[in-house]
Amino acid sequence: MSYSSFTVKQVEKQFNLQIITDSFLPAIPPLTPSPNLADLLQRTASFAAILGTEKARSEFIIAPLLFELRELLDRQVGLFSGVDFTIDIPSGLNGVCDFLLTRSSSEVSIKAPVVVLIEAKKGELNGGWGQCIAEMVAAQRFNQADGQDIPCIYGSVTTGTQWQFLRLTGQQIWID
Repeated sequence: MSYSSFTVKQVEKQFNLQIITDSFLPAIPPLTPSPNLADLLQRTASFAAILGTEKARSEFIIAPLLFELRELLDRQVGLFSGVDFTIDIPSGLNGVCDFLLTRSSSEVSIKAPVVVLIEAKKGELNGGWGQCIAEMVAAQRFNQADGQDIPCIYGSVTTGTQWQFLRLTGQQIWID
């Protein structure tokens, strides 16, 4: 079993999680994209939508947005794309994450704490919840094993134009 095999029901039962669907994100003012990002998205977003694949959305919309975020944070976060994040094979916590952000600026290897996991989807967002939650549980365990037990792990399931956010705190998963 790998991350992509999990459903919400499976992760909820296997990892003894409580799923809560409620708003948790604070209201924040929007950020103005850099001229480079705005220009790139203007040229590529419709192209990615026409192609309609997860890969196109990942490459032409999501990756540029996450790279911009990394730049806004003065490169103080690690950004990884398409990396193996095998944590616990018997539990099914293995496979490749579409995108992963760490609080470490290392670009060579994934270092704790892992703070955000992003799953790209072609269509329905709720179809990616199980996968994203399993990756968040893996990140929680990865951080704990490294002595960096942080209170919240965040996740997102996105089509590139629609984003849904998740938060893991202890045994509770919040879906906003």
